[in-house]
Amino acid sequence: MKPGENDTPSIELRTEVPHSARIYDYLLGGKDNFPADREASTEIARVWPNLPRSMRANRSFMRRVTHHLAAERGVRQFLDIGTGLPTSPNLHEVAQGVHPDARIVYVDNDPMVLVHARALLTSTPEGRTAYIDADLRDPHTILDAPALRGTLDLKQPVALSLIAVLQFVTDQAEARAIIDGLMRHLVPGSFLALSTVTADSAPDEVHSGIAAYEARGIPELARDKAQVEELFQGLELVGPGVALVHRWQPDEESRAIDDAQVHMYGGVARKAG
Repeated sequence: MKPGENDTPSIELRTEVPHSARIYDYLLGGKDNFPADREASTEIARVWPNLPRSMRANRSFMRRVTHHLAAERGVRQFLDIGTGLPTSPNLHEVAQGVHPDARIVYVDNDPMVLVHARALLTSTPEGRTAYIDADLRDPHTILDAPALRGTLDLKQPVALSLIAVLQFVTDQAEARAIIDGLMRHLVPGSFLALSTVTADSAPDEVHSGIAAYEARGIPELARDKAQVEELFQGLELVGPGVALVHRWQPDEESRAIDDAQVHMYGGVARKAG
């Protein structure tokens, strides 16, 4: 990042309330969490034992998707909404590993993510990264942010990344409206990459885990495959279409994972001209 490229609201961490990004961090072995997050994580993982493995598979999906879009599709601009706490390799590291001049805008509304993003999400000299503190449900604020307008050229293709965030938008119509509100401002040749929770591969375990999330004030929705495919309506899906994230253009490590241990569907689609 460079000075002046970030929106900088006042920071209130609310450490006494568990937060989905910090739960994710703790279950992946991170240290950027608090007692409320650790207590919630322990209880959730007790009834959702494969959640950490599913999260790791999702992180690997993000890396493969970003590399595919940069290396195979020539994408040099990324808008990553629902960034979460930085965990290397981050999206910009993958993209700039292919194109050093790639530009990435990260968006999240967790103050702790903001603190870490400022410190850790730094760009190559040739490229640029920026961070916006904004809510997924407010596409206009994201798209009109000076940090975005100063980083991305919206006259050129952009890859919109919504990785492991839409499960917290529990109304399907609202999720569709969010995607439409963002994609309509991106030119043809842009892409949508997303992943979201499903119970299709382990119904009892996932529904028990979601109930544990909701008991701690974090609403969550598990979508079936048809609902996830609906999120890509009007776009051209890239092969293999919507799949459990470890089955999307898998590497050797992903192929070794059992389907019952992964509870995320993912996919990538192109906006046609």
